[in-house]
Parts: sequence; structure tokens; C-alpha cells
Amino acid sequence: MDYTRLFRLDGRTAVVLGAASGIGREAALALAGHGAAVVCADRDLEGARATAQAAGEGASSYALDVLDPDAVHRAGRELEADVLVFTAATNVRKRLLDYSTEEFDRVLALNLRASFSLVQAFGGPMAERGRGSIVGFSSIRALTVEPGQGVYAASKAGLVQLLRTAAAELGPSGVRVNAVAPGVVETPLTAQIQADPDWHRAYAEKSALRRWSQPEELAGAVVYLASDAASFVTGSLLVVDGGWTAIDGRYDPPN
Repeated sequence: MDYTRLFRLDGRTAVVLGAASGIGREAALALAGHGAAVVCADRDLEGARATAQAAGEGASSYALDVLDPDAVHRAGRELEADVLVFTAATNVRKRLLDYSTEEFDRVLALNLRASFSLVQAFGGPMAERGRGSIVGFSSIRALTVEPGQGVYAASKAGLVQLLRTAAAELGPSGVRVNAVAPGVVETPLTAQIQADPDWHRAYAEKSALRRWSQPEELAGAVVYLASDAASFVTGSLLVVDGGWTAIDGRYDPPN
């Protein structure tokens, strides 16, 4: 075993959905940095092109709306991915009694139904080729909730179980499937919280590290799960939350 190459991805094609910004952008750059030919896919084609340009030679862009199942399945056939990473998500922060059916459907459509389409579209060809790694982004909300996060939490918990099932079904064909659960990350998805100083500070103080994470701090988890360093890792939930879910209380008792 040449451990100096344990995280290298040379000769592999990695498709990153949500590559125009945030965690997806940093994941694409990190995968390219480890030798993968990265396809930066997003509904925002200009943003995807900018990421591909930053990723350097061998990277390309691809316009894809993950809410269009036909387009997703076409991409799965065309792109021949060795690695699939998807980060796209949405959230409507409201208490359950205030939610509309339209808002519920909108959150589930992107966070869960689109993920199902991606697993089908890319997992099938991977299984036929006998290899592949799928990395989907869940959230700590799959494990712990708060008022106003119920539907988002349900979608992210459902995604974990969807990916675990995919790991069980695709594992015999050589395809690994894992989930990453970030804590609070400074991305466009959390702009509402970042704009409220008290809310932003309360979230920062909840983790063991007493701060928010930056999108690039999730990139290492993606490279690990995509690479041979994780060759025996499948069906797992990798929590990258600065210790948020490890801490039980909000009161720090005196010595």
C-alpha cells in the first residue's frame, strides 16, 4: 500500500451537484486538487463555470436542474461518474402548524425526491461498472431538532435512511454510499440566521469549537469518502459539526 496516494483521485471523474457555491463549490475544488476530473453541475450554469475555471485543467461545467428527473437520468448516462457528490438543499424555517402544503412539498422535493433521482440515475451506471462512491449531504438536523426546523429535519433524516438503503443495495456491486452531516455553515442557505446577530451568536456558542464552520471545512470529508482512504466505509453518517451533537446542555456549571 502506497499511503502517500491514499487520498488521490487521479483517473476518476467526480460529478458535484450544487457546485456553483457554498459547500458544493469547495468540494469540487478539493476533489480537483486531489486529481479528479471534476464536472461542476448546477442549475446556475454561470456559477458552475466559475467553479470549473477555479478548479483548473480537466474540470468542466454542466447545467442541471435536479428537480427534473428526466434531466437527472440523462446526466447519469452521459457523465459516467466514479464519484457523485450532491449538496443542493432548501429550508423553510417555520413551525409545523404554520407550514403550508406547498412549502412542505418544496422542501421534500429538493431535499429528498431529487436525492432519490440522483441515486437512481448515477447509482445504476456505477453498479454496472462495478465501482463508485456516492456522497450526499444531510445535516445535524437529521439527529437533533429545534422549533422551526421540523420539515427540513425530516427530509434530512429521510435522506440518511435513503442513502443507507442504497449502500446496502449497491454494495455488492462495488458502490459505496455515505452521508455527511454538517453543523452550522456560513453558506447562502443560512443567510437568514447570519443576518440576525443574536441568532448567529447563539449557534456559534452551541458547538464545542464556539464558532460557525466555513464551506471549505467540509471538503476534507468529501475527499475522504470519495477516495480509497474510505474503501471499507459505506452506509455511514460522517458528522462534521464542531462538536455540536456531542454537547448535551446549554449551561456551563461552575468549577
